[in-house]
Amino acid sequence: MLLIALDDTMKKVKLTIELDHEEDGRWIAEAVEFPGVMCYGATRHEAISNTERLVIEVITDRIAHGEMPANALAVSF
Repeated sequence: MLLIALDDTMKKVKLTIELDHEEDGRWIAEAVEFPGVMCYGATRHEAISNTERLVIEVITDRIAHGEMPANALAVSF
């Protein structure tokens, strides 16, 4: 569960991750709420973990560029 502040209020945003198992054995995970955020992993768990980390990086980048408020991120899994 990600908590994202919008207009100084905290809204819970459930992170939906779609998974696909490639023919070469790799897994790919995509964060539905963050278009374009997807990562590969050798295992299902690795692909999910990589995607969760990238979502956090995207949010922190948006905070750094003033696109989201500084208190926009609280993370629990």
